[in-house]
Amino acid sequence: MTAVQKTRAVGHADERRGAPPPETSAGRPRSRRRRRTAGLTPWLFLAVPLTLLGMFTYLPVADMIGYSFTDWDGVSPTSSSVGVENYTDLVTEPARFEVFLVSGFYLAASFVQIALALYFATVLSSHTRFRNLFKGLLFFPYLINGVAVGFVFLYFFQPDGTLDTLLGMAGVDGEHLWLGDPDLANPSLAGVSMWRFTGLNMVLFLGAIQSIPPHLYEAAELDGANRWQQFRHIIAPSIKPVISLSFVLAVSGSLAVFEIPYIMTGGANGTETFVIQTVKLAFQFDKVGLASASAVLLLVLILLITWVQRRLVPEERVELS
Repeated sequence: MTAVQKTRAVGHADERRGAPPPETSAGRPRSRRRRRTAGLTPWLFLAVPLTLLGMFTYLPVADMIGYSFTDWDGVSPTSSSVGVENYTDLVTEPARFEVFLVSGFYLAASFVQIALALYFATVLSSHTRFRNLFKGLLFFPYLINGVAVGFVFLYFFQPDGTLDTLLGMAGVDGEHLWLGDPDLANPSLAGVSMWRFTGLNMVLFLGAIQSIPPHLYEAAELDGANRWQQFRHIIAPSIKPVISLSFVLAVSGSLAVFEIPYIMTGGANGTETFVIQTVKLAFQFDKVGLASASAVLLLVLILLITWVQRRLVPEERVELS
């Protein structure tokens, strides 16, 4: 064997040693099976929550839409189809939509609530003394059940009750019908709603503020910026998406107010909301079909207003550097 042949033989042996082993026919199906299983794994984790979401959210909504085209009392085993008659009755009776005026009180309270939550979040994001205690105190009302909040404030607003006593100590004497006077009832209920949900907005704003890089504050302080200038030029632009989300939730929430006015007044004295009116149609007047149509209209209205808000204030990507 010549030297050239020996060199070629050694090179072929090295190539055989360095080459990967050939994939067997049994290995290929196993790798495909592994890839298939990896693709199914996320859906296995999502199966239970998606099933629960469909059973308790989308399926009831679909049933509600079906009921809105019937004349059903909620008890009879049969129901008759009436087409779009329920929707026609709602649209041709403007008095049914006058209750949306009540939502204006809650909408105004929501704007005050957002302003207060933004103020508290800005103050508590700095090194304030006892800031964790104040965070807990402000967020605690949101953890209380809405029914319990309603019963607590029933005693608070009683004539010659807690609020009148506090006002008497401040020099404002006399009894006030906080829930009996139509001029005072809606502002009082809106105040309760504001007290309950301010903490939730504060937590949302606080989380967004704490994601701002600290070196931005340090640079602003070196440039001589005060707290207001830091809020105006650093905090507000950085958390703009969260502020926009809060306004969307404020508008939709003010249209769908239910538990606080229902528990405290039952809709009396001009405090009836659209949802309370819908509940009364279904369970007091046995008009489940008409109530379902009313609920569908409210759902469409909320989706439409949310879409308009998102179009007017598009979501912007904020770059923090």
